[in-house]
Amino acid sequence: MTGQSFMVRLNVLLAIALIVSGLYLVKISYESRRLFAEIENAHGAERQLESDRRRLEAERQAQATHLRVEATARTKLNMRAATPANTQYVVDAGLAAAPQSAPLARLPAPPSAPDPGASQ
Repeated sequence: MTGQSFMVRLNVLLAIALIVSGLYLVKISYESRRLFAEIENAHGAERQLESDRRRLEAERQAQATHLRVEATARTKLNMRAATPANTQYVVDAGLAAAPQSAPLARLPAPPSAPDPGASQ
């Protein structure tokens, strides 16, 4: 009877191992599906963020056009284009003391090196 009780115990042990491995397989399958769904959600969020980035980049480029900047400067900042009528010229005091008819002094040219190919 010891051989038969050993076989019964072995069968019970194998049945328990089979049930545990089946439960583990179900758990792993569920975890795999959950992780796959999480990855798909992350890919969807990535696509949405990329779409938003492209849209915002296009808006930024549209906001930074020269005509828009000029129109904003005119309306909100009350700026206007520079014309001779509204331009004030600033003169340096040191240059203002010099007579305007006097030509600017030229510095003498540095002596040139002798040409090595010229005859002596």
